[in-house]
Amino acid sequence: MTVSSGADSNTAASSPSSQTWLERGSRAYWHACLALLFAGYATFSLLYCVQPILPAFSQAFGVSPAQSSLSLSLTTAALAIAIFVAGFVSEGWSRRTMMTASLSVSSLLTLATAFVPHWHQLLVLRTLQGLALGGVPAVAMAWLAEEMHPDGLGLAMGLYVGGTAIGGMSGRVIAGVLADLFGWRVAVGVIGVHGIGSMLAFRALLPPSRRFVPKKGLGFAHHRAALLSHFARPGLAALFAMGFVLMGSFVTLYNYIGYRLIAPPYNMSQSAISVIFIVYLTGVIASPWSGRMADTFGRGRVLIAGLATMLAGVVLTLFPSLGMIAAGICCLTIGFFTGHSVASGWVGRLAREAKGQAAALYLLAYYLGSSIMGSLGGHFWVVGGWGGVAALVGALLIAGLALAATLRAKERAGAA
Repeated sequence: MTVSSGADSNTAASSPSSQTWLERGSRAYWHACLALLFAGYATFSLLYCVQPILPAFSQAFGVSPAQSSLSLSLTTAALAIAIFVAGFVSEGWSRRTMMTASLSVSSLLTLATAFVPHWHQLLVLRTLQGLALGGVPAVAMAWLAEEMHPDGLGLAMGLYVGGTAIGGMSGRVIAGVLADLFGWRVAVGVIGVHGIGSMLAFRALLPPSRRFVPKKGLGFAHHRAALLSHFARPGLAALFAMGFVLMGSFVTLYNYIGYRLIAPPYNMSQSAISVIFIVYLTGVIASPWSGRMADTFGRGRVLIAGLATMLAGVVLTLFPSLGMIAAGICCLTIGFFTGHSVASGWVGRLAREAKGQAAALYLLAYYLGSSIMGSLGGHFWVVGGWGGVAALVGALLIAGLALAATLRAKERAGAA
């Protein structure tokens, strides 16, 4: 056996590959999962709390459905840009500090939104909130990919995505019910307070990084080379496009279902509509389950199943029965969280280096899908009603199935 010098030993001890993974089942593993669950909860509750109260914005500020949707679309567009930047910056900064600051600032901006008197001021604050939130999603995915043992990554990523499901459900249900009882300002303010509480829980639970080594002095050439390497890696570009498909179709349907149900013949109240968002709880189950299934049966198969379930859900919403509509939303939600859990975890596995940047590219496409398709759906709603919205979402999901088939083929060939 060759004995290394002290300098070599110190270098090896500090390198990421020499550090211990977080093993599935350990105390630190579960603390990390719970911390990232809180981060996912806060991110999605802060982001999507306005979705069930878009009709209330139309009434309060005298704006159209497409204009009202800007309160979400501008936020997700800003988030997409911020995530892209954060993915690069996070290679040299503390991931824990970045996520904590992001959650803190976005929660405070949500509180401020509850007090704005004018529509354009609300849009400005929501845009700033999207910029502030950018420090969580890409960094969280990179943290998990770096720190978790590969055998436990699927479950950990699924639990994180499950946290986003809880946040998405809670933000929508709480905002919808409180808006009906006390007005939209109280609803948004309460969500801001929840965000601050989630940030404190996240900070208390997240273990220190074991494998992350900050990279200082990285110039444009390094980032450019890393960026190009991601697109050269087989399967990654298709996964980035998959993020656009998944989130674009999901948000578009959720944005305009409220307008359908608040109108005749349903005439539902905001509280009643918000109850439908309880189907988000299916995502809490579907996300970790799909992660385990992907680890066992292959990511391509599970991804195709998720997209097919979403498409079936869109078809069910075309029926006039309220029960069928609810079943359709449930199928869409299960399929979305299945697909997102698989795709986001797949990105972390395929990216050999600069995982934060790879996650940022996936989420850039993911939130651009939310922003572009979410707003475009408003024009389809005006022109074609619910049938127009369903046609738009259905076409996007069919394109997604074709993408998933190519990913499955690459997986079987061992190229992805």
